[in-house]
Amino acid sequence: MKVKLKVWRQKSRNTPGEFRTYESPGLNENMSFLEMLDVVNEDIANRGEDPIAFDHDCREGICGTCSCVINGKPHGPHKGVATCQTYMRSFRDGDTIVVEPWRAAAFPIIKDLVVDRSAFDRIQHAGGFISVRTGAAPDANSIPVSKENSDLAMDAAQCIGCGACVAACKNASAMLFVAAKVSHLGLLPQGQPERYKRVKAMVAQMDTEGFGSCTVTGSCEAVCPKEISLDFIARMNRDYGLALLKGEPKKIAGGVAG
Repeated sequence: MKVKLKVWRQKSRNTPGEFRTYESPGLNENMSFLEMLDVVNEDIANRGEDPIAFDHDCREGICGTCSCVINGKPHGPHKGVATCQTYMRSFRDGDTIVVEPWRAAAFPIIKDLVVDRSAFDRIQHAGGFISVRTGAAPDANSIPVSKENSDLAMDAAQCIGCGACVAACKNASAMLFVAAKVSHLGLLPQGQPERYKRVKAMVAQMDTEGFGSCTVTGSCEAVCPKEISLDFIARMNRDYGLALLKGEPKKIAGGVAG
C-alpha cells in the first residue's frame, strides 16, 4: 500500500511552520505508524533532505513518548492505543493522512512533531516524594490496602504522561494527567501524610505552566491511550477543596498553629 502524508514541518519553536506533502514508498499494512514514518524518513534522507523529527522510545505503548495528532485525533483513529500501537491497516491504500504535533501553549514545539512536555515533569516534581518509611518490600506489603483502593490506584497509575488529554482538550487542560498522578498516590496509605499538600502544589504548578481550565467535555478520556476515567478529576477536585479548607499549618514561636 501507499499513502500520502501531509506533515507539519517546523525547524524550531521560533520559526514559522507549514504542512508539507510526501508520497510514501510501498508499505506493509502491518507496519506500525512509527515504522511507516521510519520508511518515509529513509526515503526523504536518500533524497538529501531533512527527515521528519518525531518522538519515540519503547514503541510498546508504555513510555508515552510517541505524540502525533493523526487526522485530527491524538494517537490516531482507535481508542485506547498510543501512536506506536496504531497500524497502517487502519488506513486505506491511497489515503491522505494529516500528521501534526500536540497543539498547546504549554507544549512548545521543538521541531516538526516533537514538543517540549517538561511542564508535566515540573508538575510531578511539585508533588514531591512520599516521605513515609515502610522499610523493605515485605514491610510495605504488610500494610493493608482495600481491594477497591488498590484497583483504583493501579488504574490511575497507568497514566503514561503522553499529553494526549491536553492535545484533545479545547482549553488545553492538563486536569486528567494531574488527577491521575494525584489520585494514585492519594489512594494508598503511604501517600496520606502529604496528600493535601501534594494536590495543592501540583494544581498550583499546573496553573503556573499555563494549562487551561477543565470544562468536562470528556475529550481527554476519549483519547487517553490508557482510558483514564474522568472520575479521577472529580476525586482530585474533592481533595483540592478539602486541602483549601484544611489549609497549611502556620509556624509560630514555640510551636505550630493549626
